[in-house]
Amino acid sequence: MQRIFASSLAGAILLASAGGAFARDSLTAGEVLEPPGLDPTANAASAIRRVTYANLYEGLVRVAEDGSVQPGLAESWAWSPEDLAYTFKLREGVKFHDGAPFDCSVVKFSYERAVAPDSVNAQKGLFEPIESTECPDPLTAVVKLKRAAPNFLFGMGWGDAVMISPASAETNKTNPVGTGPFRFKRWVQGDRVELERNPDYWGEPAPLASVTFKFISDPSAAAAAVLSGEVDYFGQFEAAELLERLRADPDLQVDIGSTTGKVMMSLNNARAPFDDLRVRRALAHAIDRPSFVEAVNSGYGLPIGSHQTPAEPGYVDLSETYPYDPDKARALLAEAGVKPGTRFTLVLPPPAYARRGGEVIAAYLAEVGIQVDLVPVEFAQWLDQVFARADYDATIIAHTEARDLDVYARDFYYYNYDDPEYKALYRDYAGTVDEAARLELLGELQRKLAADEPNVYLYALPKISVRNGKLQGVWSNLPLPVNDLTRVRWAE
Repeated sequence: MQRIFASSLAGAILLASAGGAFARDSLTAGEVLEPPGLDPTANAASAIRRVTYANLYEGLVRVAEDGSVQPGLAESWAWSPEDLAYTFKLREGVKFHDGAPFDCSVVKFSYERAVAPDSVNAQKGLFEPIESTECPDPLTAVVKLKRAAPNFLFGMGWGDAVMISPASAETNKTNPVGTGPFRFKRWVQGDRVELERNPDYWGEPAPLASVTFKFISDPSAAAAAVLSGEVDYFGQFEAAELLERLRADPDLQVDIGSTTGKVMMSLNNARAPFDDLRVRRALAHAIDRPSFVEAVNSGYGLPIGSHQTPAEPGYVDLSETYPYDPDKARALLAEAGVKPGTRFTLVLPPPAYARRGGEVIAAYLAEVGIQVDLVPVEFAQWLDQVFARADYDATIIAHTEARDLDVYARDFYYYNYDDPEYKALYRDYAGTVDEAARLELLGELQRKLAADEPNVYLYALPKISVRNGKLQGVWSNLPLPVNDLTRVRWAE
């Protein structure tokens, strides 16, 4: 009997090692930043969306990997130009993870909550075109707009526009409840978030039974975790200098794709000396962008000259607007009355592009007489001090939101860029329906920002990912700052 048991056990082990007996159905995904909460409608941190978008929460529509707008909790929609209204046909039988029903009343609650005076939604501008949300019946939502807004549907596919149940709205930060194919299991703060397959999902079930998001901020530790198999997939890998080592491992696959992230040195345009256009242009001339990308990201990343990347519609290459010219930078600074030895602080959040980038920029600016004090901060502090209160001189950040030239037209955004000409130009663009005219206006907006240089635009953030070679269904490109794992599976 003992011999039979031992033989059976050995056979089971052999089958498992061959992948034939126990198909893998769990995944550990590495992430650089731990989210400050798990409600994407209550905080600007893209780390929230990387965990929750499509996995836990869903909107009426969703953005696919190719950037197209696809049905979500709305199975279809119709646009009425005469009424300036979208009529959404909602899916029947959808429930939140806690059993609460999804219907038009949830749509009305979610959209009205987003624009309420006490709303903390970081992208309230997405909902500003909405005049009203009406419910002629539980499965029909009519969203009337104040004016034509061709970007509206795409905006409703963002993580900030997901549907929120009134019953869980106050507790989603720590106990998220959505309608997605995964449901929340556990958050071990400082380490990981665990999700499990939602057995009552309205759509096609997730191939994976469980997903763990493991937070590893140190690039070397991230590489070690991937090499050891502790992490199966790192969707935004930051140690580009280690990629050749990872490529040498036959069990791993390295992928290079595109994102809509704009890595930039953001400037507080309301503070001297950055309120002087000559100074902003001087800073742009002082940095050699291709060499910066080489030093910070081993050459992975395309230099840009405005707030747009090649992954976004209507991109215009303006990367040569301010060629590297230290002499011109010194002359502009002198013309603006900025004396050699002038200092400013550069706030650096945790990602490697910021911490490494700060050191490189400090060296470049020292060559033109500017002294930079580097101030490393955790991301929660960055969100409060820089994003929320604009209490900073300059910072380095990858602005990951897509198609968001509206931030320069807002009454307040942390850049403090306030230009009537730009605002008027953006209003024209936002209300233009004709596609050719929209593309022309998109070009004008980009050229206006390049001319005014409210931020020093550095490079388009690539999507560098590393995964187990048997993993299928991960996104190669990112039209939004997300990590959609809903169709990921292990090869049999």
